[in-house]
Amino acid sequence: MNTDLTKEQKDYAVFLPALSGFYATFVGKQRFEEYVDNNRIPYPNGMESINWLNKKDGLFNYHWTLYSAGHAELDVNKDAPKEDMVRNRDRNNSWLLGDSGGFQIGKGVWEGDWKDPNCPKAKKKREQVLTWMDAYMDYGMILDIPAWVSRSEAGQKATGITTYQEAVNATRINNDYFMKNRTGNCKFLNVLQGENHTDAEDWYQQMKDYCDPKKYTDHFNGWSMGGQNMCDIHLVLKRLVALRYDGLLEKGTHDFMHFLGTSKLEWATLLTDVQRAVRKYHNENFTITFDCASPFLATANGQIYIQTETQDRTKWVYRMVPSVDDKKYASDTRLFKDAVLQDGIFKNFTDSPLTEKLQVKDVCIYAPGDLNKIGKEGKTSWDSFSYAIQMGHNVWSHINAVQEANRNYDNGITPAMLIDESFDRILFKDVVEAIFATSNRDEAEAVIEEFSRFWLSIIGTRGAVGKKTVNASTQFSNLFEEV
Repeated sequence: MNTDLTKEQKDYAVFLPALSGFYATFVGKQRFEEYVDNNRIPYPNGMESINWLNKKDGLFNYHWTLYSAGHAELDVNKDAPKEDMVRNRDRNNSWLLGDSGGFQIGKGVWEGDWKDPNCPKAKKKREQVLTWMDAYMDYGMILDIPAWVSRSEAGQKATGITTYQEAVNATRINNDYFMKNRTGNCKFLNVLQGENHTDAEDWYQQMKDYCDPKKYTDHFNGWSMGGQNMCDIHLVLKRLVALRYDGLLEKGTHDFMHFLGTSKLEWATLLTDVQRAVRKYHNENFTITFDCASPFLATANGQIYIQTETQDRTKWVYRMVPSVDDKKYASDTRLFKDAVLQDGIFKNFTDSPLTEKLQVKDVCIYAPGDLNKIGKEGKTSWDSFSYAIQMGHNVWSHINAVQEANRNYDNGITPAMLIDESFDRILFKDVVEAIFATSNRDEAEAVIEEFSRFWLSIIGTRGAVGKKTVNASTQFSNLFEEV
C-alpha cells in the first residue's frame, strides 16, 4: 500500500483532490478544541492522521490539492479555525491551487452586478477573492464569469448577465482588477470558457492578451480550461497548438494548465500523454493539473470506493458502492474490510491507509437507542466523523487509482477510449506525438483534423464529445453505463 503518494506521482498529469470545507473543518477545528472526542479518533496521530498535507503525521501524504474560494472564509483578518488545514499548511511540502468561485457567480450565489466595475457587492467579493488567493494559494484562477451564466435563471437574476458577451465583459473587469492589484505571492491562471468551439475560440481571442508578456509586464502565468475546453479533446488539442504558436505556452512563463472538474479515469492517462508531448517538444516545465470532488461527493451520497478497474480495451472506472450503515455493527470489533467482505456487503474491497486497521464500529458508531448530537435517535449509524473517515479513504483511493491507471498505461494496458481500431490500430498517444513533433502550425492543425472522428469517441467528464454525436448508439453510451 502506497502511503507516500507524492513519490508515486512520477511524470503523470497531476490530480488535485478538490478539498471540501466539511473535511477541512475536522482537521482545522481539532487544532483549537476537542471538536471530535479524541477517544473517537481511531488513528495514532489523532485528527492529523487524515490530513494528507501533513507530511509528518498524515497516514498518507500527497503534495497537491485544490481549494475553492466558493466555500472558504474569505476574510483573511478573521480567525477561522475551520480553515486552518489550508491557512497553516506546511508550504514547503504542499502546493495548493485556488479555485476562484466563478461557479458561485454562475449559480447566483454571489450576487452583484458583475458588469459594473463599481457595483459594491461585486467589488467587495472581487477584492476578497484576490486577497485570499494572495495570502494562501500557490496558484489561483482568475475570477471568471462562466459563459453558461446566461442560461442559469438564478445566475441571470443575481448577476444581471443575460448574454455570452456580457459574461466576457464581466470577466475582463475581474481580470483587469487582478492584474492591477495582485501582490505576486500567488500566480494566476487565465480561465478559458465557452460552450462550443465557436464561443471557445472567441473567448480565447478576447482573453489571450492577459498572458502575453508583450502586452503586460505582470501577465498571468498559465491557463485553466473551463466549459467545453475541459471536456472536448478536439478543442483541447486545437487550443494547445494555438497557444504554442502564439507564444503563450512558454517555459518559465506559462508552465501550468488546469482542467476543471475532470474525473474520468481515462483522462488521467490522456492528459499525461499531452503533458509529455508538450514537455518533449516545446516546454519541459509544462504541467497539467486536473481536479474533481468525487471522493467527497461520493461519501455525501453514502458511497465508498471499493476498487479500481483498468482492464485492457475496456471502460476504466473507480468502483463505488453504498457503504455499510447498520447499527448492529456498533460493537463489532472486526476490521472494516473483514466485516464488509465476510457479511457480503461488498464483493471486494481495496484498503487504504485510513481503513487498514479500522474497525467497522468506527464507522457504524451509533447502536440502537443511541442519541445523536441533537439529542435524537436517527436512522443512520454514522456520525459526522464517519463521513470524514470515508472521505479520507476515498481521497487516497482516487489518487491511487489515477496513479495506478498511469502505471498500467505505461505497461501497455490501454482503455478502449484511447484506441481507434475502426481501420488501422491507432493509439491516442501516437497521434498526440505527431501533433507536437512537427514545428509547423499548419501541419499540426492538419493532423488534428485528420483524426476528427477519433476525437468524437473520447468522452469528456460531462459526456461531451466533439462538435456532434455520430449516432444514437454513441449518444446512448455517453449517457448510460450498462451493468
